[in-house]
Amino acid sequence: MIIYFKIADPHRPVYIPEYKTSGSAGMDLCCSSYEKIVIPKSEYTIVPTNLIMEIPEGFEAQVRPRSGLALKSGITVLNSPGTIDSDYRGEIKVLLINHGKSSFEINSGDRIAQLVISSHEKCELIKAENISLSERGDGGYGSTGID
Repeated sequence: MIIYFKIADPHRPVYIPEYKTSGSAGMDLCCSSYEKIVIPKSEYTIVPTNLIMEIPEGFEAQVRPRSGLALKSGITVLNSPGTIDSDYRGEIKVLLINHGKSSFEINSGDRIAQLVISSHEKCELIKAENISLSERGDGGYGSTGID
């Protein structure tokens, strides 16, 4: 699959997302900023990527956290996964939150999230008087066990 992209601001650096291994599901998204970004603990901010993408119809791009940032620094994507629809043509920006114990610094070029391209289908919702029963029923929030 080919996805076309353009640069949002020609004066900011450009870091083209790439898969780091042949088995990677997500491409790394990098920060593209004129100056460093600092996220104080318990705060969140929007981090620019300087990329505008043309996602094909029938697909979406999911912005997901990087596990290493979450584990080592408590940094994650606040609205995870963030969804980029096929008809969105603005700059991709990543909403990061700092759950860590101290401020976190992001520099231009730092890998901040993963971008996963996924197909999806549209559905039609039809109101019904009855819904079929299942073994689980209406059990939720841990009803299938916590281990």
